Amino acid sequence: MSGKITLSVIKADVGGYVGHSSIHSALMDKARERLSKALEKGLLVDFHVTRCGDDLELIMTHKKGADSNEIHELAWNTFLACTEVAKELKLYGAGQDILKDAFTGTVKGLGPGVAEMEFEERKSEPVIVFMADKTSPGAWNLPLFKIFADPFNTAGLVIDPAMHMGFEFEVLDIHAHKTITLSCPEEMYDLLMFIGAVGRFVIKAVRRKDGLAAASASTEKLSEVAGRYVGKDDPVLIIRCQSGLPAVGEVLEPFTFPHLVEGWMRGSHHGPLMPVPFYEANPSRFDGPPRVIAAGFQVTNGKLIGPRDMFDDPSFDGAREKANDIADYMRRHGPFEPHRLGLDAMEYTTMPGLMKKHEGRFKAE
Repeated sequence: MSGKITLSVIKADVGGYVGHSSIHSALMDKARERLSKALEKGLLVDFHVTRCGDDLELIMTHKKGADSNEIHELAWNTFLACTEVAKELKLYGAGQDILKDAFTGTVKGLGPGVAEMEFEERKSEPVIVFMADKTSPGAWNLPLFKIFADPFNTAGLVIDPAMHMGFEFEVLDIHAHKTITLSCPEEMYDLLMFIGAVGRFVIKAVRRKDGLAAASASTEKLSEVAGRYVGKDDPVLIIRCQSGLPAVGEVLEPFTFPHLVEGWMRGSHHGPLMPVPFYEANPSRFDGPPRVIAAGFQVTNGKLIGPRDMFDDPSFDGAREKANDIADYMRRHGPFEPHRLGLDAMEYTTMPGLMKKHEGRFKAE
């Protein structure tokens, strides 16, 4: 297939089964029905419907480019149709991520999460789509840094001449709604100063310095959109692999360390990000701990050859065991920090109301 292809990953929580742990098969059937009709009409080149925890994931290829009104409207209407099914089944939180009443030309700012990438297919185009549940966009900061800037993780930064130039990181300030692009390795320390603050600065995209698109992440913060707590953001991430980019194994390697992320129960706790195969993406313990799955595809003439379940591998058993140990340790803290998020991250919970209720009882010391 000549010309550029666009890979769009758009997700939403439209109803949990049971509670926030998983998705009922009827929702996925409805999504496939909707996308199949779009495929027949030629709007899509290919698609795959899956889920991570209680999030419905639409993975689509098309020729419409990023931020396409048609593709975003297709996703929006698909989520609305699935929400109706969720309501019929009385699933929990039906339509939870549908935060606005009407489509406005893009799903951005309406609740669903979006990661998109437009590119010319290479001779071989391996892509991994990461999908997480019970966490926030900042969860990708550490893995993306290790993949594209840490030679102890990615040997190709040392060995492959095509990667010696390094990569550029587009970083979004979630509060100020501004982006900055920082170059590695020369601005590595500056980059780390920003992205180490995962609740405010998130990596939106990574490019090789010659402009080759390498990674794209969703950055939507639901609480920022809704002005209240409505659940965690459950981000998605697209990474291209091989041939002048990090190898598949280098892209997966950071997830052998279950680093602490924001999210878990009520989106108000820190917990380990556990890499799991598709069938284990059912966060149940304290609505967690946070999960991440990895769907590998060969993009071939726009077709999605796959998915291959990249974490269905015993070499990640140690990470899962360590994640459970970390979960035990963090849960022992109960409602105390650092298990519970700091007050600055609790502004969309009951904390503001609690402060108002008791404001007259605070006395000057």
